[in-house]
Amino acid sequence: MELSVLDKNGKETGKKVSLNDAIYGIEPNEHVLWLDVKLYLANQRQGTHKTKERSELSGSTRKLIRQKGGGGARRGDINSPVLVGGARVFGPKPRDYSFKLNKKVRVLARKSALATKAKENQIVVIEDLSFDAPKTKDFVALAKNLQVADKKILLVLPDQNKNVYLSARNLERVKVVRASDINTYSILNCTSLVLAESSVAIIDNLLKA
Repeated sequence: MELSVLDKNGKETGKKVSLNDAIYGIEPNEHVLWLDVKLYLANQRQGTHKTKERSELSGSTRKLIRQKGGGGARRGDINSPVLVGGARVFGPKPRDYSFKLNKKVRVLARKSALATKAKENQIVVIEDLSFDAPKTKDFVALAKNLQVADKKILLVLPDQNKNVYLSARNLERVKVVRASDINTYSILNCTSLVLAESSVAIIDNLLKA
């Protein structure tokens, strides 16, 4: 699969980039995609939720009413879960939501995500770019020139570029990442995948069999 390389103005430069069929041409594996997205979302959870159980509440341990003959439910002390203000039974505790996913499965998931974008013609390749200063309006102009201003954009750069990152930081539907940091969720979550020319080779090397 070949794509034309565009410049900052959205014009063709005459250069073409060949996308590796072993990555962009495979049949996407939906189950593997689901697993890797689930792992990503699980890793975003802090897992700091906590409610107090009966032994953790302060309050008298005196038995409030007799065991039988009252006509109501049995209850113990003031911390009983039956009462308002009492403890919670089997409440949430701090925990780690992450789980293990094999490296080859994660590689296949990223390949499947990229293949999905290739099938949907949502990949744009541009020349390696850099801004002289961090200016949001320069990035907005770039998006308009590439005809992706109304889409959720994932811009993949070969290296960290502070000016480009700061120019896009205030834009709600734009995310800038390094090629070495791409993940399945971010790829699937965008509607336009913009690859810097040098990023293509880095991704090929990262996901090679």
